[in-house]
Formats: sequence, C-alpha cells, structure tokens
Amino acid sequence: MTALNRVPSLMARAGTASALTLAAVGGSIAVPGLATDASAATIASKALKVAASKKGSPYRWGATGPNRFDCSGLTLYSFKKAGKKLPRTAAQQYNKSRHISARNRKAGDLVFFHSGSSVYHVGIYAGHNKIWHAPKTGDVVKLQKIWSKSVWYGRVG
Repeated sequence: MTALNRVPSLMARAGTASALTLAAVGGSIAVPGLATDASAATIASKALKVAASKKGSPYRWGATGPNRFDCSGLTLYSFKKAGKKLPRTAAQQYNKSRHISARNRKAGDLVFFHSGSSVYHVGIYAGHNKIWHAPKTGDVVKLQKIWSKSVWYGRVG
C-alpha cells in the first residue's frame, strides 16, 4: 500500500480518535444541519418536564402560571422556562410552530386540537399518544390520552 492510499484510512482513524477524545472529556462536535434539531429537542424536553412538574395545578381561564394555567398558558409557561418564547393563544402558537405530521411527532411537540380550521386547545406531547395539558374549568393540569383524531402537531425551536 502506498502512502497516498493510507491517507483516507489514517484520516478516518484520526477522526474517530478525535471524536472519542472529545466525548471522553465532555466536548462536542458540530455537525451541520443537526444543531437546530438538537437545540429544539433540548428545549422540547425541558418544556415537557416543566409541564409535568405542574401536575395538579388548577385550571383558570387566561392564567399563565406559575400556579394556575389555561391550556395555552401552560404551554407558554413551559416553553418560556425552557428558553423559548411563544405567543399567548393556542391558535397563535399553532401559527408560530413548525407544522409536522403525526408520524414525525416527538415528545415535547405541541398538540393542537381543532374544529375545521379553528384551533381551540393545545397540549404538550408526552409520547405514547398522551399529552400534558390544562383541560378546562374545574380540572387540573394532567397527563391524558389524546381523545380526538382532529389534531395537528407543531414543533417549537
């Protein structure tokens, strides 16, 4: 094997060693195109944890926390704590999010309930066809199975 033929092999081994070294010391590698998705995933997982931490908080129309919430108030509060600003209403949040298919939904995505073209409710997808949400007057923030097929999904980030 000539020295020229060994260059790709040597570079591949050097790249692997560099990645392993970075991982061992807690470094990171920037991969073009993945930073945004990774950032969105971190924001989404933080928002999901915040929403879950509000389990049992009473519903109050127009409330945005920290102790009482309406549906969009819970999502606004959760994403704000995760470092991302959302508009106030469910419909505004839908318009601001990146629309995704049900097949591509992930934990931390927003779930929008709609009637025709009107969005009337929002929650945070928790996986396994469940959401964290603030349902209605007289109820509390809770984890609940998605009860309708009339939903759209949005990703924040």
